[in-house]
This record gives sequence, C-alpha cells and structure tokens, in this order.
Amino acid sequence: MDKLDMNRIPQHIAIIMDGNGRWAMERGKERTYGHQAGVEAVRRITTECSNLGVKFLTLYTFSTENWSRPSDEVAALMGLVLVSLEDEIFMKHNVRFRVVGDIQRLPEVVQQKLHETEEHTAKNDSMTMVVALSYSSRLELVRTMQQIASEVKDGKMAIDDIDEKAIDSRLWTNFMPDPDLLIRTGGELRVSNYLLWQIAYSELYFCDTYWPDFDEAELHKAILSYQSRQRRYGKTEAQVEAEEGKSE
Repeated sequence: MDKLDMNRIPQHIAIIMDGNGRWAMERGKERTYGHQAGVEAVRRITTECSNLGVKFLTLYTFSTENWSRPSDEVAALMGLVLVSLEDEIFMKHNVRFRVVGDIQRLPEVVQQKLHETEEHTAKNDSMTMVVALSYSSRLELVRTMQQIASEVKDGKMAIDDIDEKAIDSRLWTNFMPDPDLLIRTGGELRVSNYLLWQIAYSELYFCDTYWPDFDEAELHKAILSYQSRQRRYGKTEAQVEAEEGKSE
C-alpha cells in the first residue's frame, strides 16, 4: 500500500459505522453479536486515528430512527455503550470523549455514564472522540432554528444577524470543525441523516467492508483516497493550484 502523507492527515474524520447486523447474520449469529464486534472496531480505529494525529473522530453510534428497532436490540446497544465507556483507551491515548444528540431520550444510567466520561476525560488533548448518540441531523437543525426563532422573538437577535456562523454556533457540534472526511462502511451509498449541515464540503468515502471488519488498513485506504483529491470549495482547479503555489 502507498504510504500516507502525514502532512495531509484529515483533522476531522466522521464515520457511519454500518454493517454490524449483516456481519453477524452472515455468520449465523444474532445482530447483537455484530454490535459487540463493532465495539472492537471502535477501539482499533480510535487508537489508529490518535496515532495518526487526527484531532476529531465522530462516530454515528445510534440514530433517533434506531429507537424503532426491536427492544432487545436497543437494550443490547445501550448496554454496549456502557461497556465501551469503561474502556481505558481514553486515558491511555489521551483522548477526550464528547457526545452529541438528543441525550435526554437515553436511559438515566446511560446519561449519567456519558456525563461522567466527559468529565473524566475533559483534560485529555491528543484527540477528541465524539459519539453521535440518539442523533438526528434534521432534529439538530430544527432545534437550532427553534432557538434562533426564540432569540429573534425575544429581541436578543436581529433577523439580519442570522448567518452561517450563527447557525454553526448553535448546533450540537459547535465545539469542533466540520469533517474533512466522511466514511461509510457496509456498502450503502447514503448519509442517513448524519451531519447534513456539517458535511457540505466534506470528502465522502464509501466501502463495502462491514464495520466489524474495518481495520487500520481499511482506514488507510480511506485516507489515501482523501489525499488523492483536490479540495476546491467551489473554486476552479486553477485557482486552488495558484493559492497552493503562493503558500509554498
């Protein structure tokens, strides 16, 4: 495999961890077996991202739509969240933990553990691992618009003050930059209500590998794909190359 350019590692990688259930079913197991294997993949990828110098890793762990899944699978997923938060990987690799989503819907014991882990890791500064839990990008945007509308109504904000920065600052993700790279495993080609505002100019990478099988080599493939692209942000190739030439 080609070597990664360590000067062009994406600073924020977001991942849709898809394929746990199908991975398990292909092995004649219950879907929860796949979720358990998925936790191991989270440990691998979190460690490797930290080693590579990634600053933010955001993992789509449980969507608001996932609440409609069978109750036993939901309960198992909540249990795995608790187990994974006991992992010493955060302290071993100096990783800060954050969570985004409609947290109030989660069981009280899960909410408490999430907050404890955030507090316990608050001073870690090598990388921030963000878990999108009970998360919906559309809900995030609705809540943001409601907040802005309320501030306008109360005279705390003028309509002309509503811009991208105002929206950014009120999103659940307001403490981190937009993703440079969005990875989806499992073969599906959609973003599934994930970071819709934030990925406006993210590079997208889709692979067939199920999440439990996603390892360091697969991560490197995604990053190599990212490094092979020219990020233009609406500009022409010539404009980007001219700007890069000036900065050298």
